[in-house]
Amino acid sequence: MSNEWDTVKLGDVSDFEGGSQPPKSKFVDAPRDGYIRLLQIRDFKSDKYAIYIPNIKKNRICEADDIMIGRYGASVGQIHRGKAGAYNVALIKTIPNEQTIDKNFFYLYLTSDLFQKPLMSVADRSAQAGFSKADIAPFEIPLPPLPEQKRIVAILDEAFAGIEKAIVNTQQNLANARELFESSLNTIFTQKGEGWEEKSMEEVAFLTRGHNPPKSKFSDLPKDNYVRFYQIRDGKSDKYTVYVPDSPQLHRVEPNDILMVAYRHIGNVFRGVSGAFNVALCKISNRNRNVILDDYLYYIIPTNFVKGELLKRSERSLIPSMSVNHLKEILIPVPPLKVQKEMVSNILFLEDKTQRLEAIYQQKLTALAELKQSLLQKAFSGELTTDDLPIKKEAAA
Repeated sequence: MSNEWDTVKLGDVSDFEGGSQPPKSKFVDAPRDGYIRLLQIRDFKSDKYAIYIPNIKKNRICEADDIMIGRYGASVGQIHRGKAGAYNVALIKTIPNEQTIDKNFFYLYLTSDLFQKPLMSVADRSAQAGFSKADIAPFEIPLPPLPEQKRIVAILDEAFAGIEKAIVNTQQNLANARELFESSLNTIFTQKGEGWEEKSMEEVAFLTRGHNPPKSKFSDLPKDNYVRFYQIRDGKSDKYTVYVPDSPQLHRVEPNDILMVAYRHIGNVFRGVSGAFNVALCKISNRNRNVILDDYLYYIIPTNFVKGELLKRSERSLIPSMSVNHLKEILIPVPPLKVQKEMVSNILFLEDKTQRLEAIYQQKLTALAELKQSLLQKAFSGELTTDDLPIKKEAAA
């Protein structure tokens, strides 16, 4: 690091302002006079579920060039910019002193491990997996003179352009692999033959929505007489595992049961877990294995027969959700058990090939992310030069 560089506290170069949380009763799903866009974490990825609220003084406002940080849970540490509106409590706005620190240089620092690793350490110690302004103000940031900050930004912008292109291409390949598998599932289940019947979901399965104990009872460590408590996010990761006191009010799940997401990402499924589950999930339990196989039931849920029908019913909702009564009525094809076994065997073969392909793409995404962090590490240690630019061409290859 150059002798001209200082190391300062994050709170010395930037202020931070948390968001506000208007009541849901004020939400509308279309622009109106006197209303403003409410920005939540999801809105930086998609405008699909845009909502608007009355434009009042209590709102916390951000502009498109402001840098926002995800504050809680699975979104903690996400860095966003590019949208203007009123932002909610899951976001915190950065207010850097631009006479001291270039805004784009500051953005790069926030995306680097120099900020992210200590932030995750703070968040992991929090019951809500979050952080406050006071938590991050003491973090250290290397601070070169402004002209050097701008030079670093210019080099990284050029180098990252190729990396971002490679990331986009790889993400698209990953999505294509998953879409091809899902398309194959729909094709497999639309076959018809001798002995096939049509049955309602209620005829083949017991259907149960979960129960929400108070968050004050949550523990992030196992305890005597506590059970694992499953939420939507647990279908993808065990990072934010929580436990709750065992009680008769809890709705239990066993490994043979299927848990289906019933809120927002409707129709996504996971299984093989034991514990209790919340109201955003629906348990699907096989009524009779002499009629339908567990695997057959599991793989037909994400298809157009079940997930597709649930999405049709909820597509006009501001926040998609499903009712058990609607799920009960949905009809699915049920062939003889011998045919089910053959279909499941074909599906497992396709799934294995898909997962192998997905693993390759995930490895490439990991390597690209590590490449970005390597460049950021060079940048914040004063070692970045234009010699790093050829990486852009290699990454895009």
